[in-house]
Amino acid sequence: MPNRRRALLILLLLAAAMLASMVASLVVGSLQLDPLDVWRALLGEDAGLAGEVVRNLRLPRALAGLACGGLLALAGALMQVLLKNPLADPYVLGVSGGASVGALAAMLFGLPLLVLHAGAFAGALAAMVVVFGLAHGEGSWTQTRLLLTGVIVAAGCGALVALMLSIAPENQLRGMLFWLMGDLSQTESPWPALLVLLFGLACVLPFSRDLSLLARGELSAQVLGVPVTKLRLLIYALASLFTAVAVNIAGSIGFIGLIVPHLVRLAAGNDLRLLLPASVLVGGTLLVAADTLARVLIAPQQLPVGVLTALLGVPVFLYLLSRQPRRSGR
Repeated sequence: MPNRRRALLILLLLAAAMLASMVASLVVGSLQLDPLDVWRALLGEDAGLAGEVVRNLRLPRALAGLACGGLLALAGALMQVLLKNPLADPYVLGVSGGASVGALAAMLFGLPLLVLHAGAFAGALAAMVVVFGLAHGEGSWTQTRLLLTGVIVAAGCGALVALMLSIAPENQLRGMLFWLMGDLSQTESPWPALLVLLFGLACVLPFSRDLSLLARGELSAQVLGVPVTKLRLLIYALASLFTAVAVNIAGSIGFIGLIVPHLVRLAAGNDLRLLLPASVLVGGTLLVAADTLARVLIAPQQLPVGVLTALLGVPVFLYLLSRQPRRSGR
């Protein structure tokens, strides 16, 4: 099968899986519905309880999970490609922590929603600048330097988060804690996140070739005409924007940006023209499925979706590590 047909087939299969996860999220819940009820509710033919539940509760939540999962997976894929580091991820490198600090600070002071969004973006961008700036030594990033810097920045962000939680009023504390663990139940409108996701894909897909060249080495990329500095700044800004939007809507959710690109590479290879959109589809599918489980496992109570993504992500990541070839030496 030609590569283009193979890529199209993979994307169609992933899109079908995403659609199945969306249907399951609309059908499953405290109020059990069948697909026909969901279809009638989506068409506006059901004005009763089922229609209200589907249109006003489950559909916005599922779309928000799709958008946030796609944004986190896309940010993780871009970081891993740009830094040539398979462990790069918004959560691991402290970018999610920086976004959480900015968003929680806006919550603590009761600032408007627009300021909350701006604070999350500023926090994510500041964390990224600090991590990448301090990790850059002797002309390039090293995995050890990058990971240690990310751990330190994440720890610092965690300390700031703990400080804000300790001084937060009682009426805000529970909501802030649940949001920190990942929560899609308070989603008002998923459309801004979906628009950012589409905008991000439109920005990065034309640079797939340049990113592939950059992943092989800065010097060779420059020789072949890649604007390395401009491309790096663009990816930094976009990864910060994706992380900030996801954190604003869903809270701090880990492991999606780390695990999803690995899984896609195992199944589809390293071609960025396929890797980036496939990562978006898999990331959205994973978060929608995890959120559905979070709603039904101990219903009528709900689990934070970030807890489930971590419980799923840790064993998968350990399995991926075990598959890495070990170096032999004396």
